[in-house]
Amino acid sequence: MLTFVLFDIDGTLVSLDGAGSRSLNRAMEDLLDVKNGFRDIDFAGKTDLQIIREGLAPLKLADRDDLVHSLLDRYLAHLRTEVSTGRGHVKTGVRGLLSLLQNVPGIYLGLLTGNAEVGARLKLEPFGLNQYFSVGAFGNDSEDRNLLLPIAAQRLQEAGSASVSYENCLVIGDTPKYVECAHVHGASAIAVATGTYPLKELEKTDAELVIADLSDTERIVGWIRRK
Repeated sequence: MLTFVLFDIDGTLVSLDGAGSRSLNRAMEDLLDVKNGFRDIDFAGKTDLQIIREGLAPLKLADRDDLVHSLLDRYLAHLRTEVSTGRGHVKTGVRGLLSLLQNVPGIYLGLLTGNAEVGARLKLEPFGLNQYFSVGAFGNDSEDRNLLLPIAAQRLQEAGSASVSYENCLVIGDTPKYVECAHVHGASAIAVATGTYPLKELEKTDAELVIADLSDTERIVGWIRRK
């Protein structure tokens, strides 16, 4: 049985010590002369484009697609500088789990993230994690996270790696939104409490497995293989 395991980035694979929010705030200040424009926005589980529109909403500019994409471009330029500072860290258990999974026959790895692809790759590059993920679906593919899983599955097939049904996909993320984006397509979800949501909150979701972190690699891989 084939399984396509899709990982979130922020809070699941890595933490960038606020690089994303700093970069967005600087982008808005550059283009609109508004300081700390994203200070009241909850980023967790959202796509970059969704976050940008929410930041523009108080300014009555959320329907300006040209401005949304200009802000995204400016954000990515600042993000490149931010990640070059070397701050941030890989989440507990991530390296061991990825190393183990990549050698399990029938398991394919991918990304499912609200980050635009350029931003996703920038965030993973300092930690050498891009090597594990040849395909994925990203925040610039759709503002709606719930539409990303089919895109990732299609890309896996187009890459010639495998053709998998949605039921054989598994999403690993740190917010209830990742559970939702899996279940809407009949896929499974692992909720991991390494982000902003505590374990007790994630246990209220319908995730098939809820864990504190990714450190128990043998248990996680065994669970995936039995799924």
